[in-house]
Amino acid sequence: MKEMVMSQDEIQSVCQKLGSQLTQALIHEEKIPLFVGVMKGALNFFYSLIPNVKMEIFTDFVETSSYEGTQSTGTVTLTKDLSFSPDGRTVVIVEDVVDTGLSMKYLIAYLKSHYKPKRILICALFNKQAMRKEEVQVDFSGMVLKENKFLVGFGLDYRELERQLPYVYVPEEKDIQEMDALLDQDKAI
Repeated sequence: MKEMVMSQDEIQSVCQKLGSQLTQALIHEEKIPLFVGVMKGALNFFYSLIPNVKMEIFTDFVETSSYEGTQSTGTVTLTKDLSFSPDGRTVVIVEDVVDTGLSMKYLIAYLKSHYKPKRILICALFNKQAMRKEEVQVDFSGMVLKENKFLVGFGLDYRELERQLPYVYVPEEKDIQEMDALLDQDKAI
């Protein structure tokens, strides 16, 4: 039996709650806020969250890379930059998981050095505080996780698999082996 971390219903409830909190926090902004989804992992969360933000927003995406399989490599690279300038406006970075803080610290530093955002807020579905190597503040989070568990589903992947699931779970070793076998089979075809 899979260890369920967040069900489909719980995800929708979290997105409603966070959308309401973000609306209240941003409703008096002078400039329209920019919501930035971090691809690919945060896309499901991003598209479930933004309909619950009850105000005008702009949207854009960045892509970073720091994972290989189930492990963080410790090196962050930006593989897709913004196409919309955040200069002078509040930026809300929407992320699936903030764990080590390395990717988020890199992204915040990048945005501040290449643009002039008014401020940067972080909204994460999961906040893995126990994994922090770099201190970053998660302003809005769906769930704080005290244990380091590898998560899959609802945008979170294992080697690009399982992103489409409507829930988040912790894969067992047999699940990882089955996904590896599927990938090996796919490669062989």
